[in-house]
Amino acid sequence: MVAIFLSLLLITGFFDAIAQQGNSSVSLGSFLSPNANPYWLSGSGQFAFGFYKRDGGFAIGIWLEKIRQKTVVWTANRDTPPLSRNVTLFLTNEGRLILEQEQGQQIVLTNSPFSGSSASMLDNGNFVLYDSNSAVIWQTFDSPTDTILPGQPLLAGVELASSISETNHASGDFRLAMQRDGNLVQYPSYIPRKSAYAYWSTGTYTVGDNVSLNLDRSGQLFLLNSTGLNIMNLSVPKNHSNNFPLYRLTLDFDGILRLYSHGLNQDDDWSIEWSPSSNKCDPIGICGLNAYCTIQEQKAVCTCPPGFYFLDGYDLDRGQHNLSCKRNSSTDGCTSKNGEKIDTLQELVSVEWEDNPYSTLSLTKTDCRESCLKDCKCIAALFKDKECRKQKFPLRFGRERQSNSGTTIIKVRFGSSESTQVSRGRKKQQGMGVLIGSFALLIVLALSAFLILRYRRWSYKKVRYEVNEGLVDDVSLRAFTYSQLEVATNGFVEQLGRGSFGTVFKGALSNGQRKIAVRRLEKVAAEGDLEFRNEMRSIGRTHHRNLVQLLGYCHDGPDRLLVYEYMSNGTLSNYLFKSQTKPNWEERIKISLNIARGILYLHEECDTQIIHCDLNPNNILIDEQGRAKIADFGLAKLLMLDHSKTVTGIRGTRGYVAPEWHKNLPITVKADVYSFGVVFLVIICCRRSFDSNAPEEEAVLVSRVYDCFKTKEISKLVPEEVDQQSLEMMIRIGLWCIEEDPAARPPIKKVVQMLEVLSSFPQLHF
Repeated sequence: MVAIFLSLLLITGFFDAIAQQGNSSVSLGSFLSPNANPYWLSGSGQFAFGFYKRDGGFAIGIWLEKIRQKTVVWTANRDTPPLSRNVTLFLTNEGRLILEQEQGQQIVLTNSPFSGSSASMLDNGNFVLYDSNSAVIWQTFDSPTDTILPGQPLLAGVELASSISETNHASGDFRLAMQRDGNLVQYPSYIPRKSAYAYWSTGTYTVGDNVSLNLDRSGQLFLLNSTGLNIMNLSVPKNHSNNFPLYRLTLDFDGILRLYSHGLNQDDDWSIEWSPSSNKCDPIGICGLNAYCTIQEQKAVCTCPPGFYFLDGYDLDRGQHNLSCKRNSSTDGCTSKNGEKIDTLQELVSVEWEDNPYSTLSLTKTDCRESCLKDCKCIAALFKDKECRKQKFPLRFGRERQSNSGTTIIKVRFGSSESTQVSRGRKKQQGMGVLIGSFALLIVLALSAFLILRYRRWSYKKVRYEVNEGLVDDVSLRAFTYSQLEVATNGFVEQLGRGSFGTVFKGALSNGQRKIAVRRLEKVAAEGDLEFRNEMRSIGRTHHRNLVQLLGYCHDGPDRLLVYEYMSNGTLSNYLFKSQTKPNWEERIKISLNIARGILYLHEECDTQIIHCDLNPNNILIDEQGRAKIADFGLAKLLMLDHSKTVTGIRGTRGYVAPEWHKNLPITVKADVYSFGVVFLVIICCRRSFDSNAPEEEAVLVSRVYDCFKTKEISKLVPEEVDQQSLEMMIRIGLWCIEEDPAARPPIKKVVQMLEVLSSFPQLHF
């Protein structure tokens, strides 16, 4: 009993007492700003709480201020975009931490229901909020990001999430979970939490619930049960006399858990004291689909197998190929008899993909090769221990194992030899023909350019005379008057649709030669002319094949109208549910990829990041080629804002709105990821998000998908026969996107990468 009491005392009161000896009290009404007074220090100056630089902007966090490296140990709202210089963090008179942004929007960082009377940055790295009785009502130790410090327990049900890189502290690809069954486990973040996908654990799943991971001042890392009993030591403490170095346990961006120590000299470097992983390729999923991990010069490097190439070049954050690989050939199916397709086999020694095989046979190596070559589904086969383990697309969790005696047989596809063999004489003739043809083409292009230029000059004068257009600076948008659009739409007669941003009407310009869609905005914020033009400039600069193009606008008195290109196939909703011929499986995957690419452009690739806020099948349009394009992007800022609330009022369409809209949480790009997840499931399953005609237990699509996924009956979700592994991967992606916690959802870039790989797989029917 004495031992239990001492353990509890060590973890709780002792550390608080030490921290309280050196703390920095923050009074109500205090504030921080990146421009002046950017942080509050702990009593000894060891830790700082406030604004630190991140990706050209700022983030709110805690870091070690005294040491040279300024190591960040906690970040608030880590998955939100970097903050601008013109923000302020207040400790309000009501005792809440509130971030006020440039536009006046407020975000509450502390979620305590009680009022605080003071705050303090403690010398143990914990920022706390106290009530009038000096009781802690909120603390950063309760919500760790990728690091825990001495005295900070990782409680049951709490996780650490790796960062994207050493400098980007947004949520990365790996998790350390202190499970409620007592087991401490490492998983990739983008797949279900199953034991098959864990790449390290303590194996303590039989010790009971409410186990916690703890780190003490001496560097000892251990597990305690609910009674305070030490059930496992993970690291051995060191004798430091009274000069304790700094310790931290961090789940690094590469997926490896490391216990670090730092000497008392500020110029010292961090040293690794303990880690459960000796091989940097240990983390499952460190490389993307169809790639495998190898160790080169003591670094983990992702490599494509023979016959594959990297889908998206280098990831600069990691400095290596860590993305997915794609097959060189786009040809589908098996080897044909007429020689148009030729499959060969190559071997990779000591390389294996650890995903479950679809077939395991007892064969010789020669028979294993022959079996894979003849099997349409087989893309690779691991021959090990006299077993032939065949796998199909996609290959997951590949890595090189030096101790592995197995060999992976890869199927490599080439074009037929007849199509690639050309005589030298014929090459010469072709070369001369190309030269003559190129010269003739240049003449034709020059003449065409001259004629087009003359026509455009005449056309521009004609349009300018007929429409009296103006231009937003730097962007070729037409400025229409209300009366001109009234004529173009024939009095706003033909309504194409109606959404949360207003009503859309069909119209035509240039004597009916060019069809347009005119959106009349409703509930527009009362902004000045300059602000409205700035928004038009931002939207007008977006150019992507999966975004509906904005052609012009009207700012005529109180009227605000936007003019878009016309989409002949209407909305995605009509395309899926009202057209005579519904899109097939391959077309639905293509549409999903189109939408994801459009969102990626808005989130990461355009000049100014745009959060859509209302992604649903009614504002995704389909052009005449069947390509999906996102509409209504950038309009959220034009709605009437309620600045009295900590977040703007709930926007979006019922059934597609992310949970954070209802929880007074900051709205980030992950809200769009959630909406995409629902849209994605609607597309894949080819049914509405809510079907009032379905039985009650099947009416809500998201719930229906969850139920079928848990019972392994996903084939019931689609209207046709499709490859079950491809369907399962699609369902997993959709469910990942609609995680309750925004931090658990993938960035849209990762969704695009996965869909690009999956869309390249042949659709097999058996």
